[in-house]
Amino acid sequence: MVYLLFTVHLKYGSRGPALIPRMKTKHRIYYITLFSVVLLGLIATGMFQFWPHSIESSAEWSLDRRSVHDAPLVRIPMSSPIPERGDLSCRMHTCFDVYRCGYNPKNKIKVFIYPLQRFVDEVGVPISSTGLSREYNDLLSAISDSDFYTDDVTRACLFIPSIDVLNQNSLRIRETAQALAMLPRWDKGMNHLLFNMLPGGPPDYNTALDVPRDRALLAGGGFSTWTYRQGYDVSIPVYSPLSAEVDLPERQPGPRRYFILSSQTAIHREYRVELERLKEENGEALLLLDKCSNLSQDLASVRKRCYKGQVYDYPQILQESSFCVVLRGARLGQATLSDVLQAGCVPVIMADSYILPFSEVLDWKRASVVIPEEKLPEMYTILKSIPHRQVEEMQRQARWFWEAYFSSMKAIGMTTLQIINDRIYPYAARTYEEWNNPSVVKWSSVNSPLFLPLIPPRSPGFTAVVLTYDRIESLFRVITEISKVPSLAKLLVVWNNQNKSPPEESLWPKVTVPLKVVRTKENKLSNRFFPFDEIETEAVLAIDDDIIMLTSDELQFGYEVWREFPDRLVGYPGRLHLWDHEMGKWKYESEWTNEVSMVLTGAAFYHKYFNYLYTYKMPGDIKNWVDAHMNCEDIAMNFLVANITGKAPIKVTPRKKFKCPECTAIDGLSLDQTHMVERSECINKFASVFGTMPLKVVEHRADPVLYKDDFPEKLKSFPNIGSL
Repeated sequence: MVYLLFTVHLKYGSRGPALIPRMKTKHRIYYITLFSVVLLGLIATGMFQFWPHSIESSAEWSLDRRSVHDAPLVRIPMSSPIPERGDLSCRMHTCFDVYRCGYNPKNKIKVFIYPLQRFVDEVGVPISSTGLSREYNDLLSAISDSDFYTDDVTRACLFIPSIDVLNQNSLRIRETAQALAMLPRWDKGMNHLLFNMLPGGPPDYNTALDVPRDRALLAGGGFSTWTYRQGYDVSIPVYSPLSAEVDLPERQPGPRRYFILSSQTAIHREYRVELERLKEENGEALLLLDKCSNLSQDLASVRKRCYKGQVYDYPQILQESSFCVVLRGARLGQATLSDVLQAGCVPVIMADSYILPFSEVLDWKRASVVIPEEKLPEMYTILKSIPHRQVEEMQRQARWFWEAYFSSMKAIGMTTLQIINDRIYPYAARTYEEWNNPSVVKWSSVNSPLFLPLIPPRSPGFTAVVLTYDRIESLFRVITEISKVPSLAKLLVVWNNQNKSPPEESLWPKVTVPLKVVRTKENKLSNRFFPFDEIETEAVLAIDDDIIMLTSDELQFGYEVWREFPDRLVGYPGRLHLWDHEMGKWKYESEWTNEVSMVLTGAAFYHKYFNYLYTYKMPGDIKNWVDAHMNCEDIAMNFLVANITGKAPIKVTPRKKFKCPECTAIDGLSLDQTHMVERSECINKFASVFGTMPLKVVEHRADPVLYKDDFPEKLKSFPNIGSL
């Protein structure tokens, strides 16, 4: 553009043609150069505008794309700063910036991995003698393939250096610390995570990484109670390479050939002497192994153990024992623990002050026996006192712990990040059951309503679950009425009659939402609260096949109220429990009162999470009792929700009874003369099982705004609210 303007000026300049030759000869090179510079600048600006130009984020971590040898070389000046040793007072609220994580719909932190670099000192000596280990490579690769990973450094909540500090023995302490301080986002270690499995070194073997690390979080494999920062650091296992090399098929729990087995080769002499004494006292019940002195010391010998010249394959021999000893070595954390869990052998852990791996979330009492070191002479007696059935449960739990949390570097890394994620998003954290129970139930598909960050979205609506037996005409009327509710997403009919088939498809009412019929195997009232896979919405409307009196406005308003209180039962007719002082027990009350402690689930909204709790976590024999008596499933659900939340249900609209003019005494279960007596018995039965009375009493209900105001009906959001 500058060049074109200049050409026009030459052609029509006031100095005339005489100046043209002189300007061409004197300034030609200058203006051509100027034009070229400007043109290149415009091109470069355009490329920079549309080309990914974040220096940190463009170098996405992937060892497949870049080998260690191809990584850029970074020299560490001798005068580079060294981080502080590490603040033992650090906690998540003092040394971690949770605001960097922010809110996201998935409640998942984002993790950035620094690009791979080779750090050397001023004379070219690397900071590590081993470089990037296979284990650390596997760890970073697993994280980069996970939902936690982001290549956008500006979105990251947690930063992981590509500097391998898993094994302190291979590190130059000072230079490694200087390399960490050179990371562009280090900021005194804030929001940085380091993984270390083998801390300390001779002669003291510190139980935490000796590399100065400022405020960085440490996922460490050998913490003691003195070095572990509770709620900040994460105690991780020492990975056993044998996990990848040896396939140990799962063995059924039960008695084994040996009662106690010790397989460690480098234990303290005092411990070995005591184990030998126990061996003498208990004979074949205890197998005491050591390294094989008669074998060549090669890689194969690592997988062998010996006792008096007899050679055993390791870790296969661990499967032959009920209990396996895990003693402290030079370090508190031992890879033997992982081998023992893989074998389904119950670990007997004797390492005073040792912080067990992932103990923040794992219940080790269910999978191990922890004995103080001074109690080693009493080990046999202690273990003999454990019931056989409990031993079998511990064997099963030990194997599952290994499969879920120890089996690979990926499992260790993902568990570590999930623990940190649960701290940052506690309302979406995994429960004790999810961490410690094998996943038989698909809990991942449901979230607890107790800690929903926002009210459930309006768009998914609710699923109406209609329990029916054989009242076809009434059922079809209910379906027709419910289909008028704007927020209805799906209709699920639970057919509870095993002796009669549902009507043909052509006979069912035509509705605009999906309608699915589920046939049950037994006629149980609890079937209405089963967590069917077909229920995809958060909200569930439980409704009987004879509730034909509720209007679409009443149902829509009930759903709107539930959206504001997704942890509550929201229903229509309310009921009350009262203490009968003369009889000394609880009484069920259905007459009109000023108080409510229950709502009937003949028509009630609730979160589908409670279906899982009712089906799989209902205390005692309540569910079986309900099915046997064909009564009180609604009271049981009220007890369950109140016990979990500590809150009362919410009654909506004035309606106090379900009136079914077409229903006879034979049709209506609740019309039986013994019904009220049984309802009182239910309350007393359930209170006994729960060990308390969880029901809460309130004196209010929810009605639509303008419900009773003298106002034009067409201007009211819910004009058609039914009568009492």
